[in-house]
Amino acid sequence: MKKITRTICFALLLGSMGISFQSCTNKLDILPEGPPSKASYWKTKEDAIKGANGLYYLYDEEDFYGRGFAWFMNASDDMVTGRNNAQAENIRTFNSNYIGGGYTETQWQMRYAVIKQANDILRYVPSISMDEALKKRILGEANFNAGYMYFQLAVNYADERAGVPIVTVENMDNQKATPRAANIEENYRHIEKLLKEAADQLPFFNELEEADYGRAHKVAAWAVLSKMYLYKKDYKNAILYADMVINQGKRGLEKSLTDVFKAANNWGSEYIWSVTSTAAGTDGWGSILPGVMLTNGAWGLYNGWGYYMPTKELYDSYEVGDVRREATILKPGDKFMFFGKERIFEPAGSATCDMQFNKYMEPFSHTDPVKTGHVSPNGNHMATDLNVPLIRFAEILLIKAEASIMLNGAGAGDKELNMIRNRANLIEKTGMSLDDLKRERRNELAGEFADRHRDLVRWGDAEATYAKPLHTYAMVNGSGMPIEFAGRKFDPKIHHVWAVPRREVDNSGGLIKQNEGW
Repeated sequence: MKKITRTICFALLLGSMGISFQSCTNKLDILPEGPPSKASYWKTKEDAIKGANGLYYLYDEEDFYGRGFAWFMNASDDMVTGRNNAQAENIRTFNSNYIGGGYTETQWQMRYAVIKQANDILRYVPSISMDEALKKRILGEANFNAGYMYFQLAVNYADERAGVPIVTVENMDNQKATPRAANIEENYRHIEKLLKEAADQLPFFNELEEADYGRAHKVAAWAVLSKMYLYKKDYKNAILYADMVINQGKRGLEKSLTDVFKAANNWGSEYIWSVTSTAAGTDGWGSILPGVMLTNGAWGLYNGWGYYMPTKELYDSYEVGDVRREATILKPGDKFMFFGKERIFEPAGSATCDMQFNKYMEPFSHTDPVKTGHVSPNGNHMATDLNVPLIRFAEILLIKAEASIMLNGAGAGDKELNMIRNRANLIEKTGMSLDDLKRERRNELAGEFADRHRDLVRWGDAEATYAKPLHTYAMVNGSGMPIEFAGRKFDPKIHHVWAVPRREVDNSGGLIKQNEGW
């Protein structure tokens, strides 16, 4: 693969962490070395490029964008765990016994590792004698990645009572832990600064060489700014930056939702920011989410893990005739292509739900997808050649529509919502309300890192929604009764944020406090 993943796998030296990577395996072959000093590193253009590559190395980690925050997304009403798993159910049910468990404990640490790498770039690269355009781009990559990591940390762990720590070039050498910011607003101001600087420094996506696809670009910075402003309820700026993406970003909708999730369209019109992935090598590289969502055991042909299964409530939320439903969900009896042959979907015997997300199945549809380079040969690191979207053009349309409705009332988002509806083979509507927006957002982005759980929390809908039971499509228990997943108690004063990982609290010497109630 000519793109950024090859450079990361075979030629990465992380200046900030003292780690060299000599070959590409699941974890990569990590050979610890003494941290390079300023005198021995950050001297040449090559050092700067390797440092920039290091911003992306964690994208290959199983718990970064393979599972990780997906366990938090699994709390939504769109999915259930899919297998019997006590730790996963503790997360879903907001049970504090999940704290300290391996599934989510590293989320904070890994994102601060990316921020540390970005800070090293921002500290040292400005003084390197090198091509100024390349230097500017590398500094933009650092600002973007730091801003994006802070955004994910803030919306999951911060609120008006306490933010997440802000680690900068100025305080990064402190021996003691950095205390939490005063509140999430302080985090938003820092994120805004980083992403605006990134947008000024980065090129447009279409200005990148093909070998650099997967690196940060200007439109990705605008997109995250727009989403941040939406979460912040700064609707005017959410619209401003959404319009910049729509009108200047040279991005657009693919013809169909199915087309979005074809590897051939990894860099197509809808791409804004994704987990760059490949099945190449002995282990592949990138997000393993397609394999995590694949039915457990994959009918004896591959090592699907069978997590994050869609609910009947999600299935029933689609309007009649909405082509997104079948593009998103496989239910019992549906025909689909798998390993080059047509199959009829049936759940695994061990499954606790009888449906599966269909969005990420294209790599598995090919004849012998391992040999033909679509699916990793390592069934324990199920990367594919499909880049998993983190934010795409359709979400920008939904962000603009939501912000417009919040500012100007029903009907203000009709143009953007009808663009989405037209692609879904639905008739246009007028006067669409916030409830219409919520439905379109749910149906368009189901099973994606857009994060339905976070939507329900910020809309104030989580408590009532999670109190209701969830269901499978047609699965029954031993008594012949429909299987039901009991409603859950969500306390909006506690569970609107997740617990700070235990290790961060324990290792901070009392400087990092746990979120109240957890």
